[in-house]
Amino acid sequence: MKINRRKIELILSEQNMTKTALAEKSGISRQNISTILGRGTCEPKTAAKLANGLGVQICQIIENEF
Repeated sequence: MKINRRKIELILSEQNMTKTALAEKSGISRQNISTILGRGTCEPKTAAKLANGLGVQICQIIENEF
């Protein structure tokens, strides 16, 4: 699943949240978050964890593939 790094970075900024805090809230390691953001893809289950950690709907962090 393609994720939108810029949207995630923007949400982190709006919430004054670090990637470390996102890692704690989402249950994904900080290193894995960096890898996902660099690569721009992840499994749907992981995208759901990221969205949950950010407190947003998954549609807010993925790329439209249509």
